[in-house]
Amino acid sequence: MTFRIHALSPEPFAPLFALSEDELAGRNALRRIVTAQPGAPCRVSLADAAPGETVLLLNYTHLPVDSPYQSRHAIYVREGATQAHPEPGEVPEVLLRRLISVRYFDEDDLMCGAEVVEGSRLARALTRGMAEPEVRYAHLHFAGAGCFAASVSHAA
Repeated sequence: MTFRIHALSPEPFAPLFALSEDELAGRNALRRIVTAQPGAPCRVSLADAAPGETVLLLNYTHLPVDSPYQSRHAIYVREGATQAHPEPGEVPEVLLRRLISVRYFDEDDLMCGAEVVEGSRLARALTRGMAEPEVRYAHLHFAGAGCFAASVSHAA
C-alpha cells in the first residue's frame, strides 16, 4: 500500500512571526536565527532551515485526539515557508538523513505499532506498516529529540 507524508499548513504559524518576543514568550514560543545546518527541520517545508534563516520554536499539538495518545511537542517553522506536498511514496530529504520513530495508529487513535528506522529505510518501513489492516495513519518523530516530524496517510 502506498503512503503519503504530510507537512503542516503554514497558515496557523504565519501571524506568529509578527509577534514581539514577549508575545511569543506568552505562547511558549521562541524566535531563533539558525546558526547551523542541519539543526532546525521545518515542519511546513519539510526541509532544514539554512543558517541565517528565522524560525520559530513552538509547542504544537500534533495528535489532538480523544485517546491516551493525545500529544504535543516542540517544532520548528521557517519564516515564509511554503508547504511541502511530497508525492505518494516520496520521503523528503529532511527525513532521509535522520533516525525516525514511526508510530502507527488505528481507527480509535490508539497506537497499534511502532518502530525506529534509519531515514534511508523509511519508505520500506512505511510501505510495510501502512499495509497492515488495522493501520489508519502514522506519525513520524525525529527519534533523537522525540519531536513530531510529519503525519502519514494511505495514498489514494
